Amino acid sequence: MPDVLAVLGGSSLLLGLCVLACPLMMVLMMRGMRGGTSSSQQTHNAPAPDANKQAELARLRAEIDQLKAADRDRDERSSGHHL
Repeated sequence: MPDVLAVLGGSSLLLGLCVLACPLMMVLMMRGMRGGTSSSQQTHNAPAPDANKQAELARLRAEIDQLKAADRDRDERSSGHHL
């Protein structure tokens, strides 16, 4: 009789492992697709832009501001001529 209990205990353990295998594999695959880190950790570990990129960004923003101001001036002049 002890052999039968060992087999039944072993099969229930095997069944329990099979039941847990699917959710565990899903969790592992999801973590692998995210790169193994949570999204909050990714934002804190993001590389800071270097000085050249920041300078280029500032230059482009200034250029956009100049173009907008020129566009406003052009619109004001064209609306003044029609009056």
